Amino acid sequence: MNEYDSNRILDFVKKINYIKTNEIEKADCYILNTCHIREKATHKVYHDIGRLKKVFRNKKKPLTIVAGCVAQAEGDVLLKKEKYIDAVVGPQSYQNINSIISKIEFKNEKLNNTEFDVIEKFDELKYVKNSNNKVSSFLTIQEGCDKFCKFCVVPYTRGPEYSRSISEILIEARQLIKNGSKEIVLLGQNVNAYNYKNYKLSSLIYELSEIKDLKRIRYTTSHPKDFSKDLIEAHENCEKLMPLLHLPVQTGSTKILKAMNRNHSIEEYLEIIKKLKEKKPSMEFSSDFIIAYPGEKEEDFKKSVSLMKKINFINSYSFIFSARPGTPAAKLKEIDYNIAKKRLIYFQKVAEEIKINYRKKLVNSLSNVLFENRMKNNNMFFGRDEYFNSVITKSPEDLTGKIKKVKIIDYNVNTLFGECFPEDKYKEYAA
Repeated sequence: MNEYDSNRILDFVKKINYIKTNEIEKADCYILNTCHIREKATHKVYHDIGRLKKVFRNKKKPLTIVAGCVAQAEGDVLLKKEKYIDAVVGPQSYQNINSIISKIEFKNEKLNNTEFDVIEKFDELKYVKNSNNKVSSFLTIQEGCDKFCKFCVVPYTRGPEYSRSISEILIEARQLIKNGSKEIVLLGQNVNAYNYKNYKLSSLIYELSEIKDLKRIRYTTSHPKDFSKDLIEAHENCEKLMPLLHLPVQTGSTKILKAMNRNHSIEEYLEIIKKLKEKKPSMEFSSDFIIAYPGEKEEDFKKSVSLMKKINFINSYSFIFSARPGTPAAKLKEIDYNIAKKRLIYFQKVAEEIKINYRKKLVNSLSNVLFENRMKNNNMFFGRDEYFNSVITKSPEDLTGKIKKVKIIDYNVNTLFGECFPEDKYKEYAA
């Protein structure tokens, strides 16, 4: 979501003749787009501002704007605590970025713009072309969340659930495809809650699949509570919808799920996985886990490990519970850090073993890889297979933007390595 927002902010500031630079010391304006899901994100704001101060120690400081969810949650605190910051802009207010820059430049004001006006934002976005030209592009279709999980700050920083119109999404999707995108990743804090005038996520997926030059569709992040029958059927029927689902569960214990206010059980979660596998046996899954949530006993933790092993998630993203200010969970007694760290280390060790075993089985198999870019070594290309695995291949041919059959020849915990497989030999090999 943050990458999408950052790209759209760039589209806005281009209208006032700003261009992106990777050379910090040459910047006239520094916009730090932030996330507030974990505590480290807040600390990173102050770290990055400190780094900026060093770069511009003997120079005129750039306009410095903190955008995103940290700005939304801690705007006034940021402005008071760090005088270097000129403005804070919430994730539903970045359509005002140009006027904010003008006010800072001409009136020398400190500004806090953190209104929850998601409708205004998307109304403005539809008039600003998405200039992103990546092979795989993000596209926000839904924002906000009404679930109010006790650990989560999203309802307080992004607001209630809001779904963009089908027409707006299709227009933006076609812009991205015209710019060279072959894959679109549909984004939302609770993406499968998408509902615009009775058009659900599955309806949108079918609409997008009709676009000829769009080769792949993905979506993230889902909530198990909103996983409907029609979406399961879309995985069965839509060839362009990739067979990897990221479905956060957070814990393997129904008791802890209840304490988190997740409003589903482990049994219900497993039923979703079962139905998807029945409809599409090639499906694979990834998930998120919070380790050492307040109240988690050793038996609860073991249930998380057991669930991970049972489903064999090809990726498991895990982190120790981090209390976010203003959330109900922030009032709960945290588990001793040494215990939490020990659990996390063990959990990640098991997750890595599962991941390695999965990758090992892929050696000598064929994958359809969408290549995204040429690497620094001109003969090496980076791409992703149907399951979002990173794949690196050597080729004298420019593979950027192409889907090629690749034979996997080696692997490590993060990457698959392969060689392009001749199309004329595929039938013989597959037989």
